[in-house]
Amino acid sequence: MEDNTPASFVDQLVVPGDVVLDLSKMGNQTIKLGGGLHQDCDAITVTKAGRLRFSKPNKYWVESSQKRYVPCVEDTVLGIVVDSKADNFLVDIKGPALAFLPVLAFEGGTRRNIPKFEAGTLLYVRVVKANTGMNPELSCTDASGKAAEFGPLKDGYMFESSTGLSRMLLSSPTCPVLEALGKKLSFEIAVGLNGRVWVNASSPSTVILVANAIMNSESLSVVQQKIMVDKLLQRIQ
Repeated sequence: MEDNTPASFVDQLVVPGDVVLDLSKMGNQTIKLGGGLHQDCDAITVTKAGRLRFSKPNKYWVESSQKRYVPCVEDTVLGIVVDSKADNFLVDIKGPALAFLPVLAFEGGTRRNIPKFEAGTLLYVRVVKANTGMNPELSCTDASGKAAEFGPLKDGYMFESSTGLSRMLLSSPTCPVLEALGKKLSFEIAVGLNGRVWVNASSPSTVILVANAIMNSESLSVVQQKIMVDKLLQRIQ
């Protein structure tokens, strides 16, 4: 008799074909499926290897560290403008296809105040549509239509990471490397779930140190991350 309760699979390694949830046993619960999961009738099956993750109240996804990003609705990502058309900006989000950012998908967006973005502009955006075989659609607003933290990221330094490192940086409570850096340094950071990180600070040496610390942190334990940050900080004092 297998234990097929959702909790039994959370944080466990899963592989394609595993049935991790049986909706017929979950009553009237509404659940949200993220990347790596597929619904077939009442069975929720795994489509890529990784760890099953859960966030309250009701979202499940499979987390795996990979270079290639598979877009999911509500992901926050860092996109690079490739081109602009009459109705959309074409944006590279490291996915299988370019994403569309409608020219009106901004707070108070109208035809009169369409933003102008050059090719190469870095944007912090939200994925609002992600259907297989179609270009993902992005927005520069939160769910209530407010700009919030979304929009162009000026200056600073953007670097690529794995998707696993991005998720670690966005985890709650604050991941050790960012906590250790934040105690000693003042900097801005934007992390995209698509494996891109942007850092900005008043001095270039701070930007380089923060970027190096983050890139070094992926394979380190909590204690090792703190030691590594301390060593980097000693160099600039």
